[in-house]
Amino acid sequence: MKQILIILFSALMSLKTVGQIKDIITPEIITNPLHQANIGRITFMASNIPLNVYKKEDFLSTFELSHKSSLNVRVFMANSVTNYLHQLAPELSLEELVKSGNLQFSFFVDGNLIYKENIHHGCNFGSSVNKNTATTFRVPLTSTTGEDWWAMYMWDRFKVNGGEKALSEGKHYLKIELRPYLKLNDSDLRVGEMIAKGEVELLIKSPVITKEQIAVQAIAPNSGWEVSKDRYDTQKIEALNTAIAKYELKQITSIVVIKDNKLLLEEYFNDANRNTLHDPRSAGKSFASTMMGIAIKDGYINNENQPLKNFYDLKKYANYADNKSEVTIKNLLTMSSAFEGSDSDGDSPGNEENMYPTDNWVKFTLDLPMNNHKKNGAQWDYFTAGVVLLGDILNKSVPESLEKYSDQKLFKPLNITQYQWQYTPQKVVNTAGSLQMRAIDYAKYAQLYKNKGKWKGKQIIPTDWVAKTLTKQIQIPERENEHYGYLFWNKTYSIEGKNYEVFYCAGNGGNEFLIFKDLPLVIIITGKAYNKPYAHPQVDKIVKEYLLPAILF
Repeated sequence: MKQILIILFSALMSLKTVGQIKDIITPEIITNPLHQANIGRITFMASNIPLNVYKKEDFLSTFELSHKSSLNVRVFMANSVTNYLHQLAPELSLEELVKSGNLQFSFFVDGNLIYKENIHHGCNFGSSVNKNTATTFRVPLTSTTGEDWWAMYMWDRFKVNGGEKALSEGKHYLKIELRPYLKLNDSDLRVGEMIAKGEVELLIKSPVITKEQIAVQAIAPNSGWEVSKDRYDTQKIEALNTAIAKYELKQITSIVVIKDNKLLLEEYFNDANRNTLHDPRSAGKSFASTMMGIAIKDGYINNENQPLKNFYDLKKYANYADNKSEVTIKNLLTMSSAFEGSDSDGDSPGNEENMYPTDNWVKFTLDLPMNNHKKNGAQWDYFTAGVVLLGDILNKSVPESLEKYSDQKLFKPLNITQYQWQYTPQKVVNTAGSLQMRAIDYAKYAQLYKNKGKWKGKQIIPTDWVAKTLTKQIQIPERENEHYGYLFWNKTYSIEGKNYEVFYCAGNGGNEFLIFKDLPLVIIITGKAYNKPYAHPQVDKIVKEYLLPAILF
């Protein structure tokens, strides 16, 4: 008994000591009556309601959740995030605290812990919210207004990691708990006491599906393609359409299938139609490879082994190095240059997110240092800025501009008239991506490669360039049996013991243009699931579980 009392006394003294730790920074004064009355509470709301007009009547107790709803939370705390972190490690400076921790979100469904995430230290709570001093914040979990928040990606991860299954049709109770955390090293993770919690009843209803949504969509006239008369398993396509309509496959906008150079399937979803110009993001990079092959054929560029020193006076840029001058066009086409640039590493100097805010993307790229641990041509690392250089080299080398050259040499021969480029700050077409077109026109582009560069009897892209492009030029690290060509990806689908190899263009959102090596097939899938973890996995699911079984039945 005496031992138990000693333990309890020590625990109480410990709590008292923690409570006596002074704040490291003065938090904002809580003057809002609603905040004062709800300290320690997470409240739910159906839209972004500003704090100054937010009322208790706006607190949600019940909410019907669908993919077309906006579910927000507003958190009322007694102190700022940074001061809560300070309680966990009083010895750290303000800067060290901010770089070492943030909030831990725990998601419960019907009383069961489903998912827990320590959000990145860099996550903030809006442009006007300073986590050093703020004691309340709002984040969207779902949104229909085009918001782009880390909280929405966290919600997606919650759903992928059990939330989707737990939130089955019917009534469920969602509870969220917040705690501060600090990660000082791999073995020292400190999590504080709960600082806020909240609960809402969610009503999950399956969307009403119509016969029109399920039915295979008829191909309208004037597609520019001969329509295929080949048979396919319509039940598989109806099952695919049902999954898209039920939002089991999310934010798909189009599916086009070309078989034996004829249009077999053409379907549109989520308010898209034949004339929709889709934004396939980085799938547009492949056009830089195409135009490079055409420019080499026309003699404006000698070959892909030409180094950067042939196009730029590199000593005028920062961080000059001999291996920078020896970077070749091929290194940029295969994402294998030794630039200190990696889009998969948020801390990389050459990460694309560091490039976009600058006023000269070419200068940004050529100013980058070189990575002494890389050797040109030896290691694949996704590097968008390098593709911008390719666009600039082309624009400098071909007559008039890359935009006009592409129109004359590629788009007009394919009878592609509806398209929209994005531009760099120097008004050069942006070869980093987002070349918007109709889905059936992307199909022409992909079929051109299937035809070894020929379209209606005319050689558009040199045959040898197509062969080099659709060759496994370099292994993609940490991806089994996946390779990269000249700005084209490569993978193999395995279905019931059979392998189907494809080269393809790929872009954020689940956009893929697939060219099958040993099947007479080209498949275009476009989507708007930008930055979603399910974007590309669901494309693989569409191909493996629906399209190939339907076509090869």
